[in-house]
Parts: sequence; structure tokens; C-alpha cells
Amino acid sequence: MQYRYIGKSGLRVSPICMGTMTFGTQCDKDEAFKIMDTAYERGINFFDTAELYPVPPSAKLAGITEEWVGKWLKTKPRESIILATKVAGAANGWFVPPIRNGFTAIDSFHIKRAIEGSLKRLQTDYIDLYQMHWPDNTVPIEESLKAFDELVREGKVRYIGTSNDSAYGLTKANETSKRLNISRFESIQNNFSLNNPRFLDELANVCQRESISLLPYSPIAGGVLSGKYNQKLTSGRYASYINDKNGRVRAQAARFVNEKSLATTAKYVELANELGLHPVALAVSYSKKFDFVASTIIGATSVEQLKPSLEALDLELSAETMGKIAEIQKEIMYPMG
Repeated sequence: MQYRYIGKSGLRVSPICMGTMTFGTQCDKDEAFKIMDTAYERGINFFDTAELYPVPPSAKLAGITEEWVGKWLKTKPRESIILATKVAGAANGWFVPPIRNGFTAIDSFHIKRAIEGSLKRLQTDYIDLYQMHWPDNTVPIEESLKAFDELVREGKVRYIGTSNDSAYGLTKANETSKRLNISRFESIQNNFSLNNPRFLDELANVCQRESISLLPYSPIAGGVLSGKYNQKLTSGRYASYINDKNGRVRAQAARFVNEKSLATTAKYVELANELGLHPVALAVSYSKKFDFVASTIIGATSVEQLKPSLEALDLELSAETMGKIAEIQKEIMYPMG
């Protein structure tokens, strides 16, 4: 296993991270344990969760995923696992989290309440990487970073990161940490895939110049890059999301599954077939190819579904293959908008 460092931290992680957002909705407890065991046995030491999981978020189930991960964690040596979790972002934006009565914020109060809950559910006394699930456009970043820094100094958190952030947000936070001489975001967890290469436009430059690592999520574009939605939209997350009563959920489905995304997926499936690869292995390998990427976050609802993602651990895409991918991305630009 070729482990990689996250940012300038001491966190040395496998190039693939096991995501857990399906645990509790699309995946039951027994299967979740089997998935985590399989990943761990394959050499994956990095596991990512969140106080808000599983998805789709609900007040009834929020926190269940962390509880399951915590119980599984007790079966392994704690220091053999790099554990990441997240504090829910602000409720003043695109989404109101169904926790803390829908008044979440990235302020000192909520950060401290969130970490105590996560530590209890995860049955551990520290988190290796604590992340802001999405930014707060009201609370000054100075307050947020000072609160995160207190957790680091208290030993509850080793390092901090952000997620769903912009080039401006990451740069502003990084410069603020420098000015105040406090802990900085060592990572950014954003959507990045064959169907959504927008990270390459600006954020990649920030990460490379500042030695901040990307932790790509949704490397197979929510399952779309497996090719299953090119057959018939009858199963899978977006088959149910497309008719959801929640407009935000329907908009998400339309972003992932649309005419352009299905057209590019068809081309990637054809390329994978030419290379003798599973389309999922091709997609995951692409997302871990870049020098600013520390670890690509995969997900699964069963051990069987996990297998093609794990194939990417030993797969290195050639310059020729990357060139063919670039041609597809140039032909059909930004299929996810």
C-alpha cells in the first residue's frame, strides 16, 4: 500500500478512503460491518463519516452511522485507523440539517456541541480529521477556526479540514489561520469525478500551492459512472430522488443524471471496456490520479458493490488513457453543470 499524507499533517492514509454515508438507510448494520471489515483487510486505514449521516438526512436517523462506525471501531486497534468526521454546516444556506433543531452554525457553540456528540457516538477520545461539512456565510471564519483550534489544543482533534468549499473560502480560511497562527484546514472534501472535473479550474491550484489535500467524494458520480443509469432508471439512489417531493432532492438528481452526464458516461464505459476495466475502477482511478489528492472517498451498499472500487487500489492510469479522458471532457464540458 502506497500511503499518502494529508496536507502538511502527520496523517498518512491509504489512497482510497471508506465512506459511510449509506450506513443506516441503504445498508443495514451487518452489511456495514462487512463492508468496513473488507476495506480494512484490503489495507484501507482511512474511514470517513459525519454527525449528519446517513443520507438522505433525517432527524430520526441522524447519528446512527457514527454509532455503527464507533461499534466497529472497537473491534480494531484505534491507532490503526485514521478516522474523519464532520460537523454539520450552517442552516442558513441551501439546506437545513435535521439536527440541533435546525439552527446549526459553524460557531464556537455548535462546533463544541457537535464534537462531544461525535466522540460519544464513535466511542473514541479523539478524531484524526475533523471537518466542516459545508461553510457558514454568516459566522466570521475567524470564530470558526479559533473554535476548531481549541479542539486541537485540547487533544480532541488532531487536524481539521473543510468540505464543499470554494477557492475563495479555502484561501480566506488558509490566510486567516496564518495570520492568527492557529490550526489550518489540511484538507478539502469536495465533489470530483470524471463527470465533474470543476475542481481543476481553480481549487486545484490553491491545493497545489498551499499543500492542502483534496479528498474527493462521489468519484463515481453517485453511481452514474457505473453505467447503471444508462440502462433504465429503475434502481439506485437517483431513481427514487428524481420524483422526491423535496425540490432540492429532485434538483440533485437532475444534476447527476441528465442528457450530458449519461452521454459522457457512455463514452467512459466504452473506454473502460477497451481497457478491460470495470467502469467503476476507471472512475475511482481517475480521481486518485492527481498530485493534490490524498485519498478518494468511495461508498458502497454491499460488499459486492465495493469490489470494483477496491480494484482501483492497484490501478494506475496511463498518460494515453488520461489523454482520452481529456478529449471526452473537452467534447462534452461540465455535464454536471
